[in-house]
Amino acid sequence: MSRITACMQALEKQGRKALIPYIVAGDPAPDFTVAMMHQLVKSGSDIIELGVPFSDPMAEGPVIQLAHERALEHHVSLTNILAMVKEFRQQDQTTPVVLMGYANPVMKMGFDHFANAALESGVDGLLTVDLPPEEADELNAALKRVDIDSIFLIAPTTTEERIKSIASLATGYLYYVSLKGVTGAGHLDINSVQEKLTQIKAITDLPVAVGFGIKDNDSAVSISRLAEGVVVGSALVNKVIELNAAGGDNIAEQSAALIDGMRKAMDAA
Repeated sequence: MSRITACMQALEKQGRKALIPYIVAGDPAPDFTVAMMHQLVKSGSDIIELGVPFSDPMAEGPVIQLAHERALEHHVSLTNILAMVKEFRQQDQTTPVVLMGYANPVMKMGFDHFANAALESGVDGLLTVDLPPEEADELNAALKRVDIDSIFLIAPTTTEERIKSIASLATGYLYYVSLKGVTGAGHLDINSVQEKLTQIKAITDLPVAVGFGIKDNDSAVSISRLAEGVVVGSALVNKVIELNAAGGDNIAEQSAALIDGMRKAMDAA
């Protein structure tokens, strides 16, 4: 059983939902990332999604795009990120870590080489935003060989037939994009999310995590009532940058307070 599946099953037994923060590795500086990951765990995170910076991140809104640019200014590479996960694992052997990014860096490294290196570093899952399921066979086989989960996106416009295809390939959990557009755009339409999740859950027993548009306690609670996981990206990245720009100490602790508040609100709901 993968670390992600074990985490999801444990939460289900507890009657709790997964809180999944997303940060971009290397933003605002490479030496911040591992400390932030540990702080996120202390603040109630169950799984961490670690963004792999990419020069042309098509699914990202302005907040995450700028985070990618700041990380790339420090020349943060996929190899650097695997080293960050390995450092994180020196103190945390429990919390699942998912790499979320684009296919090019993984293809450049080579699927089998990446799978072996990710396993050795302690990575638990991979989500490649721009790799269609129809073209994921080779990567999926490499990940399956080392028991790393393959996580796929489902959009509001994804058809029933395509959901069936995606669900047949995915492991760990499915990531439902709660709104049309890029990260950080628009406002949640809870009724629309509920309708689509009903369709997804009629097709698969995989846990579903919902992201895009979760920015505060109220939106986190609303989604946690519908899905097995709540993904928080732009709001957290923006908080880190606001605090970093203002200077001062304990930026990781202060920014992770956003996650702490969501955790408490979700558990109390």
